[in-house]
Amino acid sequence: MTASPTRSSFFPEGALAERVLSVRHHDDRLFSIRTTRQRGFRFHSGQSAAVGLPNAGGPAIRACAIASPAWQRELEFYVARRPGEGLSDPLQQLRPGDTLMLRPKPAGTLVRDALLPGSRLWLIATGTGIAPFASLARDPETYQKFDEVILTQSCAQPTGLSFGMALARGIETDPLIRRFAGGRFRHYATTTRGASPRMGRITDHLRDGRLFAAVGLAGFDPEQDRVMVCGAPGLIRDMRAILREAGLRAGTRRDPGDYITEPAIAG
Repeated sequence: MTASPTRSSFFPEGALAERVLSVRHHDDRLFSIRTTRQRGFRFHSGQSAAVGLPNAGGPAIRACAIASPAWQRELEFYVARRPGEGLSDPLQQLRPGDTLMLRPKPAGTLVRDALLPGSRLWLIATGTGIAPFASLARDPETYQKFDEVILTQSCAQPTGLSFGMALARGIETDPLIRRFAGGRFRHYATTTRGASPRMGRITDHLRDGRLFAAVGLAGFDPEQDRVMVCGAPGLIRDMRAILREAGLRAGTRRDPGDYITEPAIAG
């Protein structure tokens, strides 16, 4: 599978070929890919990229959320294997030295510009919806705009939380990130099936007040709280209802508001 990092003819002019540096398997379905990053690839923390593999028959292409912050010289993708999807197995089987093709134009709506100024940013995810938040939570510009960041994730099994747990530990211990995020980042994780210290859906923990109590708040404050949501359709539906009830208004980059939502790319 190893290939020299040259542009594939099946990608548009200007497509980038990045070298795989490492692949970490979190369980039999979830894995992280770390690659080089060419100078020509620019993105905002929270965005995604279209990736593919060199293939004589034409590579399949899929969107992957970028888990690394915009300032980092390397790229990281957090990916879930999709049964029956042609690119899942080859991506999962990547090894250091292999080539990952990358379209140069990023996409995605989970960017800070879509939110009005506030003091507290909530990043609420299920499954691999945590990937864009891993980017945002490690970006100093996030902490320039918000005084506090609260990251939540809910997964069926505890293994699904391993990426987020490692992310939280890294934010707390990495000297560079701790310089701007130290004491300003909180992490709250639950599982819905496998046993863990916190059981149940994130939305249930919001409705009954457990999550707010854990972070010392009474509820969402429309004047202070800004929210990003990424995950399963059920999470997005329920969170929209919760946020509207709390008096928060949806936003876009053209018309910033109090919260934004985006379906998780995979997971």
